[in-house]
Amino acid sequence: MAAHFPINHHLRPLYRLLAGVAGLYMLVFGVVGFVQTSGAPFFTRDETAWVLGLRVNPAFALLSIVAGVVVLGANIIGRNVAHAINQLAGIVLTIVGMASLAVLQTEANVFAFSMTNVIVTFILSGVVGVASLYDRVGPSSAAKAEEDFRHGPRTA
Repeated sequence: MAAHFPINHHLRPLYRLLAGVAGLYMLVFGVVGFVQTSGAPFFTRDETAWVLGLRVNPAFALLSIVAGVVVLGANIIGRNVAHAINQLAGIVLTIVGMASLAVLQTEANVFAFSMTNVIVTFILSGVVGVASLYDRVGPSSAAKAEEDFRHGPRTA
């Protein structure tokens, strides 16, 4: 493994909670957005609604529901599932934010993003990505081996 993440970090429950809240936000936003935009064309940029301060069309609402369920579900399950999903979600949300920023004022903006959407996407990617750095679990022997690797063996 190229990266050395702490194992059994003492603040792991807090980071899982924060990532779970981010997933819950995505889920609630998606459900409310899907209800608000029902009947509108799927990739519309004209008939968008504003939900929880973000612009939304049915496609972006559905994508938010899926992302919210995956992130929230992984953090409810916990273990190293949360670590892997949070890490992947942090990377994907960063890429989505960058891509959305690149197409913001073009016809390729199929999810009808505004600059506020881009900023919130980056904030969510930061929260979920940082949570992935500290939510790894393992046996105490693995945690000790990781600590010894990072700080050198402790002498008594």
